[in-house]
Amino acid sequence: MKKLFITAGALALVAPLLALASPADDLKEFRAYYFKKFPGVSLQEYANGIYGIDKGRAVEWESMEEFPPYEPGVDIGKELFTKYKVGSCFKNGGIGIRQNYPYFDTKSGKIHTLEADIMACLKKNGVDVKAEKIGFKKGKLAAISAYMGYNSRGKKLNVVVPNDPRALEMYQRGKIHFYAKRGQLNFSCADCHMYQSGMSARTNLLSPALGHTTHFPVYRKKWEAGGSGALGGFGTLHRRYGGCNKQVRAKPFKAQGDEYTALEFFHQYISNGIKINAPGVRQ
Repeated sequence: MKKLFITAGALALVAPLLALASPADDLKEFRAYYFKKFPGVSLQEYANGIYGIDKGRAVEWESMEEFPPYEPGVDIGKELFTKYKVGSCFKNGGIGIRQNYPYFDTKSGKIHTLEADIMACLKKNGVDVKAEKIGFKKGKLAAISAYMGYNSRGKKLNVVVPNDPRALEMYQRGKIHFYAKRGQLNFSCADCHMYQSGMSARTNLLSPALGHTTHFPVYRKKWEAGGSGALGGFGTLHRRYGGCNKQVRAKPFKAQGDEYTALEFFHQYISNGIKINAPGVRQ
């Protein structure tokens, strides 16, 4: 309890300081941090995670991309996209729009993520998501999202934080979440993916937060054991957030709840200008 009290107290002191910078300032400073940490790595290379900052790992990744394990899942996602008429709920028929998510809706005052909008569309079109066991973190919805990411490849991430107090509040909430320490290990997102990025954690490297979101949903070899055939390895960004929380021994928040939605809003914004390359394949 003492550790939690100190962490919460420290956060109360830090929060006003974090809120001083504008989103545009954050974006500029975030890029500058990584350009200094990894000189010679171009902005677009950050879309490839650790494979963009380590030449040896890049060779391994390129070999995986020769026969991408996510391709069958993307094909299934396309079939489900058509079957459930998902395109009817989105601009441009749902093609080439992934780069604009998440976005702030002025009417509702809420942040819309792609996965939340897909789920809303399925329900609107009469799909019994409970009976078909469609959830936010993996399986069919992740496959549909992966297909929509795939047909948006090459589009530059373009998340807009409007000058609306409600949008700025959610952005700052996500920013504070990114820098706040949590769990028994007392780690923050920034500890692993900013300050320690590029360093080894067990047998892998810690990836930079810059460009993190461009390749989601991802297909992870670690997740293949989860079954579900070609869909077993897929996972959404919120699934990964939950996994990170578990790794630092913190209780995960609910997928598509306010906490992870705010974090995604910040997390996607700070990678603006980097091209979508979803779905990615990772260890």
